[in-house]
Amino acid sequence: MRSANPVLDRLDDVGRTERQVLGVGTADTMTVADVVSRTVGLLLVTGVTAAVSWVVVPQAAWISAALAGSALAGLALVLVISLKQITSPPVIVGYAVLQGLLLGVASRAFELVYPGIVAQAVVGTFGVFLGMAVLYRARLVRATPRLARLVIGTLVGIVAIGLVNLVAYLFTGRQGAVVYSLSDRVGWLPYLFSVVAIIAGALSFILDFDLVERSAANRLPRRYAWYCAFGLLVGLIFLYWQILRLLSYVRR
Repeated sequence: MRSANPVLDRLDDVGRTERQVLGVGTADTMTVADVVSRTVGLLLVTGVTAAVSWVVVPQAAWISAALAGSALAGLALVLVISLKQITSPPVIVGYAVLQGLLLGVASRAFELVYPGIVAQAVVGTFGVFLGMAVLYRARLVRATPRLARLVIGTLVGIVAIGLVNLVAYLFTGRQGAVVYSLSDRVGWLPYLFSVVAIIAGALSFILDFDLVERSAANRLPRRYAWYCAFGLLVGLIFLYWQILRLLSYVRR
């Protein structure tokens, strides 16, 4: 079973190879509790950094360039950590800090236009996450190969369409599946795109939970708990952006 989260994908293969080559004692293996504690810690770092940037960073003319630079830096860091399977806590915490800065400044911009939208997006994000956790624990939604293929294919399509849409917007100013302006009118396509992205992001947590449980059962080294927590943080941030954008569409 693969994870729909590109960060957590191939974790089984990496852990299996490391155990065969190096060998890992029982005391050095990760547990689900390790992943939970590290995920909570990363969320706290992200939240505190976002709150500080919300208050400290001014809404100046250069803020759009800063947001674009932070987003690109965050994407580059995700790719580096994912491709190199980095489990170093300082690097992963650095990603949480960078994303906190981006979230704080961008969220404040949304809040100035649509008061109360950030609280709604935060509640919606954690509501979806906890709801999927309950469904997973109750085994009402199972991580099957069919679900994995569906979610992975959908997320790949979302990322591809999003990149094409961004390039088209940068060169032509036209907004298609994603509307970047906070005030322009929105047609049916951005609504559909956001809803599909939210559903796919929510279902990807089912595959992530399953992979974390299997990784713990297969006795991966404890340092991979940081990597799993990082993957869950990436998924939560993706879901937050989709919900925030959809709420801004609705409130227009």
